[in-house]
Amino acid sequence: MKKLLWFRRDLRIEDSALLSIGGEVQPLFIFDPHILDTLEADDRRVGFIFDRVLALKKALQNRGLDLWVFYAAPEAVFDYLKTRGFAKVYASVDYDAYAKKRDDQIGQIMEFVPLNDSYIFEPNEVLKSDGTPYLVFTPFFKQALKLYTPAHHHAYPFAAQKLAAPVEHKLHCLENKTLSTKPLKIQSLGFAPQKLPFVPPEKKLESFARKIDHYEQRRDFLSEDITSHLGIDLRFGTVSIREVLRTLVAFKKRGLQTREFFRQLLFREFYAYLLYHFPRLEKEDHKPLVRYEYNREYFERFTSAQTGVPLVDAGVSQLLRTGQMHNRARMVAASFFTKHLLQWWKEGERFFAAHLLDYDAASNVLSWQWAAGTGIDPQPYFRIFNPYTQAQKFDKDAAYIKTQLPQLRDLDAKRLHSEDFLLENGVENYPKPIVVHKEARTKALAAQIKP
Repeated sequence: MKKLLWFRRDLRIEDSALLSIGGEVQPLFIFDPHILDTLEADDRRVGFIFDRVLALKKALQNRGLDLWVFYAAPEAVFDYLKTRGFAKVYASVDYDAYAKKRDDQIGQIMEFVPLNDSYIFEPNEVLKSDGTPYLVFTPFFKQALKLYTPAHHHAYPFAAQKLAAPVEHKLHCLENKTLSTKPLKIQSLGFAPQKLPFVPPEKKLESFARKIDHYEQRRDFLSEDITSHLGIDLRFGTVSIREVLRTLVAFKKRGLQTREFFRQLLFREFYAYLLYHFPRLEKEDHKPLVRYEYNREYFERFTSAQTGVPLVDAGVSQLLRTGQMHNRARMVAASFFTKHLLQWWKEGERFFAAHLLDYDAASNVLSWQWAAGTGIDPQPYFRIFNPYTQAQKFDKDAAYIKTQLPQLRDLDAKRLHSEDFLLENGVENYPKPIVVHKEARTKALAAQIKP
C-alpha cells in the first residue's frame, strides 16, 4: 500500500516519526489558503516555513525521497490523491480547533493515522487517578515527572522507504479538481521573499549549554540572553522535542542544571494538553471574571507601542520589528492589556498571533488567559503587574527598553522607571502614559465579576 507522509509542524528528517514509517511512501507538504489568506504579504513566518520546506525537500532528496508541495485546501489535495491510488495518510497531530476539524475532514476521505511527534506525552497519558485531566500545572508536573521514562526521548530510526512516484520541482495547485503548477517560489503563494537567518537547532543547544546553569535565576532579565531560542524550532519541528530532551540528559550528566528548563518544556506540554481536553478555551474564558471594555484607542496605542509605558512599548516594538518578544515582556504586556486597559484577552492574543514567529495556539491562548486571570490555571485575579517596578527589577539599567525604543536612549534609567516623571514631563517623540497604574489597578479590581 502506498502511504502519504504529511509533513506539517515537523520540518526535518532527523528523529522523524514520519520517516520511521516503512514501505512505499510519498512525502508531501500543503500550503493551506485558509491559513495563508489571513496573513500579510510580508509575514515572516511564511518566509521561515517556505525556506524550511525547501530545505526539507533537499534533505529528502538526499535520502532518495522527495517532497510533493501543494498550494490548495487540504481536503481538495486528499480528494485528488485518492484518485492517484493513495488511501492512507500519516501526520503529526495538533490540537487547535482548525487543525482538529481539518484532520476529521481528511479522515472522511482516507484513513488518517495520527502521530504524536510534537510533544513529550500523549494527551491522555498524564491524568488524575480518576481518569480526568489535571487543571493546575504543579500536580500535572509532578505526575509527569513520575511517568517520564527514557522511552519518551528515544529517537525514531529511519525506516526502509521507497518513493511512490517522481515529484516535480513545482508548486502544485488545485482548483475545481484541476491540477496546475507554478514555480516553487514564495512569490507563487503571493508572499514577498524574506531574508531570515536560520541558526541550526544543534548550534542553539550548544550555546545554551553555556547558559543553562543561570536559566532559573536569570532568564527573566530582559537585557541578558539566557534563553534557548528554540521556540520557533519546536513550533515548526526543525528540531524534535526528543532531541532536546536527549540533550538535557547529556547536560545533566555534565553536572549542568536542567530541571527548570525541563519544567518550562512541560508548561508548553500542559498548555497543549489543556487545549486538547478543553477546546472551547481557544475562544472563551474558562472563568468569566472580568468585565472587559472595548476601547479602540487603547487597542491601537498598545499595538503601535504608544502606551507611554516604556517596558510595555519596548516589548511590542520588539514584536513588530522582529517577530519576537522576551517572555518577561510578554507577561507584563499581556497583564497591562487585560488589567490596566481592561481589554479582552482574545484581542491581544490575535495581535500576538499575527506577529509572533514562534506563534503556537495553545501556548499563546493559555498564556493570555493566565494573564487575564480567567483561565483554567490562572494567576490570582488580584495580581496585577506594575510595569514600572517590573522594569526596575528586570531591566535595571533600561538596556532592553533603550534598545527597543531608541528615542529613549538618552533618558536616565531611573526616570524611565518612574511613572511620576513620565506623567509630569514630556519626552520628545514619546507619549505620556495612557493610564495611571494605581488608578488602573483600582479599576481592574472593581471590574472583577465576583463568583
